[in-house]
Amino acid sequence: MAADFVAARLNMVESQVRTNDVTDVRIHDAMRTIPREELAPADKSFQVYADTDVEYAPGRYLLRAREVSKLLQAARPLEGEQALAIAAPYAAKVLEFIGLTVTRVDGEDLKAVPGAGYDLIIVEGAVTHAPKAWLDALTLGGRLLVIERDGPTAKAVLYVRADDGIGRRVLFDAMAPILPGFEPEAGFTF
Repeated sequence: MAADFVAARLNMVESQVRTNDVTDVRIHDAMRTIPREELAPADKSFQVYADTDVEYAPGRYLLRAREVSKLLQAARPLEGEQALAIAAPYAAKVLEFIGLTVTRVDGEDLKAVPGAGYDLIIVEGAVTHAPKAWLDALTLGGRLLVIERDGPTAKAVLYVRADDGIGRRVLFDAMAPILPGFEPEAGFTF
């Protein structure tokens, strides 16, 4: 069985990561090495290398390899940086492999941030918009990578803290399940 997972990992990198313009070899090496199946319940471990989001806890998902690898590449992680992984167990492992110090948040209230001064914050799940607490936790030059979704479509977004405030840039079309507590508010529309 383990050999099947090794082959599946290699295939995932070749068919879902490299083909989507992810060229950072550190990300390739990490994704070829990290046993993604260990992050999912045993009855779902066979799904983790497929092109699908896999629920690892109620309302929490391992993002598709394409989305998480593109987010990680856009983050431009540097060895020695401080990172915060919000509902992002796989991204956390990849960042640690690259040499970052990672704090994980995967509790009840994902909007609460432990501390501040993060060089990088990454989220494996969609939100309607990035909470102010996440943006406030960024250090100067810090990056927040998140998928924002308000309806059926979603966009991967990069926020960067600069001297004059926070900049926001849409990176690519993405798809991810909405994290619990971040659902769009119901409103009246014509």
